[in-house]
Amino acid sequence: METLSSTVAIITGGSSGIGREAAISLARLGAKVLITGRRQSAIDAVCALSDNIRGLVADVAHVDDAKRSVDEVVRLWGRLDVLVNNAGAGGIMPLSEVTAERINDIFSVNVVGPSLLAAAALSHLRASRGAIINISSTYGHKAGPALSHYAASKAALEHLTRCWALELAADGIRVNAIAAGPTESGALTGMMGLSVEQAEAIKSHERQMIPLKRRGEPADIARWIAMLAEPGSAWVTGQVLSVDGGLSVA
Repeated sequence: METLSSTVAIITGGSSGIGREAAISLARLGAKVLITGRRQSAIDAVCALSDNIRGLVADVAHVDDAKRSVDEVVRLWGRLDVLVNNAGAGGIMPLSEVTAERINDIFSVNVVGPSLLAAAALSHLRASRGAIINISSTYGHKAGPALSHYAASKAALEHLTRCWALELAADGIRVNAIAAGPTESGALTGMMGLSVEQAEAIKSHERQMIPLKRRGEPADIARWIAMLAEPGSAWVTGQVLSVDGGLSVA
């Protein structure tokens, strides 16, 4: 893997799980990384791991935070090369339980937020001929009961990836997505709101469904974020890469 010593990146949702591991991986390769998240203490804990990582409390669901995040990374390092739209929202939500508020909460984080942040970053990504990496899910293209609105939001993010790749190719900006499978990121008891017992039952079921018979680790996803960020991937755009132990083809 090539060095990223001249690379500056933003990673949303960078204080835990996949985002945290991606920040560490990029920083280890020499990149300067701004992570965003909603809890200062969690951000500080990641920043303490590397002098190349800085943090900002920001919520991708808040309209004003997109410009504020881009302004901060440019203030710190004068440029932006890679935007990783990693922050996500979801929930187990059968059709009988849907509400407009819950649907809006999911789409504001998984679709609207990445769109506004990409738009805010656009002039800087044009200047650096940079890259956007969207973090999707296996369920962006695989059906799952009680996951319909989460899955639909990720399907939207994957199609945004393809459309942006075509639209921004003339500017030299690459746009790709990683469709992450079930990963040990704390999402089940966090984002999905399940009890520990419910989460363990789902994990056991997922291990049986996944052809490689294990759930992913954040490092499994982070290494591909780094690959898509590096100069060696300069001819890759418009792709949705499934990193899920084979779940998407099971």
